[in-house]
Amino acid sequence: MSANGKPVIGFIGLGIMGKPMARNLMRAGYSLVVHNRSRGPVDELAKEGAKAGSSSKDVAQQSDVIITMLPDSPDVEAVVFDKDGVLEGFKPGATLIDMSTITPAMARRVAGAVRDKGGKALDAPVSGGEKGAIEATLSIMVGGPQDVFDAVLPILQALGKNIVLVGEGGAGQIAKAANQLVVGVTIEAVAEALALAEASGVDPAKVRAVLLGGFAQSKILDAHGQRMLDGNFVPGFKAKLHLKDMRIVAQTAKESGVDVPEGQVALDRFTKLVESGGGEKDHSALRTLLSPVSSRA
Repeated sequence: MSANGKPVIGFIGLGIMGKPMARNLMRAGYSLVVHNRSRGPVDELAKEGAKAGSSSKDVAQQSDVIITMLPDSPDVEAVVFDKDGVLEGFKPGATLIDMSTITPAMARRVAGAVRDKGGKALDAPVSGGEKGAIEATLSIMVGGPQDVFDAVLPILQALGKNIVLVGEGGAGQIAKAANQLVVGVTIEAVAEALALAEASGVDPAKVRAVLLGGFAQSKILDAHGQRMLDGNFVPGFKAKLHLKDMRIVAQTAKESGVDVPEGQVALDRFTKLVESGGGEKDHSALRTLLSPVSSRA
């Protein structure tokens, strides 16, 4: 525990989402030990009061709660299980909160390994993009035991506004797969709607404006519809990561024996976007696959 009685938090993964999340925890009065694959974000947060960890193991050794915010299942696997990983430094009684978006199977494997070390674990993926991470308004979908959730809820409340314990271990990742299914399909629908308007000689900005007042209104139409109109695809959430998420959706659907035909459409569209060189762009760049604005950045 830190001097103010709050748990010391280790934060691993300081990317587009992770860095502002770590910063919000510091603003909430938590002492942080941080680590990242590239050194820049670590040095940046260290200047603001965080302590730099030399490895994932080092972070775990100094922390009561460890949060991981990483791109994919193999990244979580490496950070947790590899030499100098979290498990090598894990203290009995500590809690691991993985806030990455990974497969439910990996989430359950990580939780089992943490329990074997005498610790507690939650999978707690998020939705809300970079804006939600910066403003601490993320939606957080949690899988794990009720008592563990209750114990770390104040930490999660420093990061988000809509925080729900969905079920047991892995349930958070199931909820995130459902979230990404809805988001991916909706981005494609908004892109097609604006392309239809523009190709028909109707101002897509005015179409978006009127749709926002009707039953088609959504955060995607609002935020990403504007991005599409502006041709602004600087990433808040990279297309290559949404492709990864759609693959998780497809895998989870297959394992569950459910057909998700529109999910397959979104998977195909993100695959095309990434293969055409758009993987580093925002996921709203699905609009660039449709004429007549496919030449925009």
